Amino acid sequence: MRLRSDWPKYSQGSCADVEPCYNPARLVAGSHSCQEKTSSVGPRVDWVMASEGNNDYLKIGDVAKLVGLSPTVIRMWEQLGLTRPQRTESRYRLYSREDVQLLKRASFLRKVRGLNAPAIVQTLKREGALGAARDGSARALGARLRQLRRQRGESLASVAKAVDISVGFLSALERSQMSASVGTLRKLARYYQHNILDFYDTAEAQPRVVHPRERKVLEAGDGVRMELLAWGNTVMEPHLFRIAPRAGSGESYSHVGEEFLFVLKGELEIRVLDEHYRLRRGDSFYFESAVPHHWINPGKSEAWVLWVNTPPTF
Repeated sequence: MRLRSDWPKYSQGSCADVEPCYNPARLVAGSHSCQEKTSSVGPRVDWVMASEGNNDYLKIGDVAKLVGLSPTVIRMWEQLGLTRPQRTESRYRLYSREDVQLLKRASFLRKVRGLNAPAIVQTLKREGALGAARDGSARALGARLRQLRRQRGESLASVAKAVDISVGFLSALERSQMSASVGTLRKLARYYQHNILDFYDTAEAQPRVVHPRERKVLEAGDGVRMELLAWGNTVMEPHLFRIAPRAGSGESYSHVGEEFLFVLKGELEIRVLDEHYRLRRGDSFYFESAVPHHWINPGKSEAWVLWVNTPPTF
């Protein structure tokens, strides 16, 4: 079992006047802001190690012990957008370091400051720890799809038939009750003669520097998160794709342009026409977007991929 030296430490004791911190494997003393001596033996933590050894995930029971919350509360907070745990093929939740840090902060706000769940969400948003896109991107996408359909004077049935999806599914998308895969979003964008980029809320001008909390986010189906890194009058369309294990684009799609991608961590399996490639951390890939392609994360940990389209036709 490998201990992450860059995880903050957490001691249970008289540290209510400071924000709690933690060590992911055992509770130890050692924080300079904590004076009370604590035991070096803490709750047992079962690590789920990524195949490359650089991604550590925790199960919900271990997270509950570390942050001092019940699994029921954590699952409830997930519905509010406080966490985005990954899912295994068997649908078990896996929590990253970022998830645990956010829950640690939320637990502090609950226990020390006495805030309820909605107040915690608002506080984290004000602090920049929780972006509005976590709970707003689906609503924005649904409203945009409804607007595009009504502008054309079309019914749910006519659009659903044209893009080969069910009327119920399209209705749920427009009401922000479901999310669509990248392949389905691409078909809808093509039908409306738009790009997926038009589904983002990019009305305001882009600053030269885009901080992580300021990125435009689009959730594309279960386990695919696309974070737009630049927008406006650009000739490139750069994204950070965060892809959960076994999640992917769905069916093949194509569009005008060229694409470059660089795997920051994890793995990506991509098929371009009849050719198959398996990319790992540090690999880059370049291809023409007009060739039908689809992709999936075949690994056991979340994949992060820098993905650039040019021109912005995705």
